[in-house]
Amino acid sequence: MPDDNGSCSDGSWTAAWELLLPTAAAPRRRRGRALQEALREAVRSGRLAAGTRLPSGRELAADLGVSRGLVTEAYEQLTAEGYLHSRRGAGTWVGGAVRAAGPPRTTAAPAAGVPLVDFTPGTPDLSLFPRAAWSAAHRRALHRLPHRALGYPDPRGLPELRRELAQLLIRRRGVAVDPERLVVCSGVAQAMTLLGFALRAAGHRTVAVEDPGSPEHTQLFAAAGLASVPVPLDGEGPVTAVLAASGARAAVLTPSHQFPSGTALSAARRAELLGWARAAGGLLVEDDYDGDFRYDRAPVGALQGLDPDRVAYTGSVSKSLAPGLRLGWLVVPEWLADEVVARKRTMDLGNPVLDQALLAELIARGDYDRQLRRCQRAYRERRDALTAALAAHCPGAGVTGIAAGLHVIVTLPAAYGPEEELLARARRAGLALRPLSAYRSAPAPPGDGPVRLVLGYAHLAPSDLDRGVRLLGTLRPAGEAARCGSGNPGR
Repeated sequence: MPDDNGSCSDGSWTAAWELLLPTAAAPRRRRGRALQEALREAVRSGRLAAGTRLPSGRELAADLGVSRGLVTEAYEQLTAEGYLHSRRGAGTWVGGAVRAAGPPRTTAAPAAGVPLVDFTPGTPDLSLFPRAAWSAAHRRALHRLPHRALGYPDPRGLPELRRELAQLLIRRRGVAVDPERLVVCSGVAQAMTLLGFALRAAGHRTVAVEDPGSPEHTQLFAAAGLASVPVPLDGEGPVTAVLAASGARAAVLTPSHQFPSGTALSAARRAELLGWARAAGGLLVEDDYDGDFRYDRAPVGALQGLDPDRVAYTGSVSKSLAPGLRLGWLVVPEWLADEVVARKRTMDLGNPVLDQALLAELIARGDYDRQLRRCQRAYRERRDALTAALAAHCPGAGVTGIAAGLHVIVTLPAAYGPEEELLARARRAGLALRPLSAYRSAPAPPGDGPVRLVLGYAHLAPSDLDRGVRLLGTLRPAGEAARCGSGNPGR
């Protein structure tokens, strides 16, 4: 890199230059992320020392053969994260907040209790959080928010946010929603708890849950005094005949991407379940936990849009922004609305106003849609990386479920051995794995059927996904590897 313009003052930039070269060779749609990852690694490793002045966006873009906007976005993102700092007209430097990593560890053994690769599902990539957009929205919201809005809020939520959310849900998920029947919640967990209390007040004592399904559903409704009745799944969704015989008049579903099996509710089963709810005078509760993330086609619209009077709809920003924000929403039928709002009022008097105003700003300006597209690209690439690694290093492993969400179901060949033994070997190797059986209401008999794993991938870099699957491929019992194949360890 040239030095006559002051871009490289101490040689550190030149020493790190080769780390950025893969950016130019990356697929066009991944170049921005590749540049950000390479710059982070250069700072973390110490190849770019604190105080190093970076070239201008124009110069680096020309050297790498990428757009100037791509470099500018990378600089802004890493500045927001604290890796870089800049002053208008004065350039961009490596910040001093990052402690450079020490020498690489010579052993792959994990620290006690800390896995080398954690495939536990449900966690998004928190590094994708749009810090710059959030910070800008914070300033705008503080400037625009009237003084009166800082008083005790409407328990349903800030009117501006409810209007923006209603438009978003209509446009993206096909939800039939009036802002007056939309309640801003502290995530889906609070939405389920509110519904549980409202249903109990209406005379319900049980609620049907999918089996396998999310253990949190059972726990949340139990906290509201409702017992859960498991309903098994077939290839189309929960078995309607079992639901009808259960005695429950409410059921929790994950129609767009069943958790954890990864299937989608068929059109015929949607009609059956809605028919059951109408006949029973009951309620379907739609947990749309990752409905925006479909990779092979446009997402299927929400079940709620087919019958708003018999379906309550809930979602959150936990997968698109961050679970720590505790921001979600509940669209409730009119006949339950007053009870839900009353419960929300007594529970916490409403969500923090400023956070609601920030989210309303992000949605109104299109930043939230851009964030969804950004996550969609990243998660699709990671799902592709995981399936490619499985094909290379775990011959015979099968991936099932639709191309959506943040996890896949992997069925391993019988050679991997009984489930409990495999999980024990995985823990010793530094892998955190979650079997599908962990989400069933009753454990299967030991050795019953093939091992099926629920592998989360959204929070793992492609290199970590490959590393983890390589380790998984070594977990066949001794003597079985030759018969099953060992993948391509040199890949």
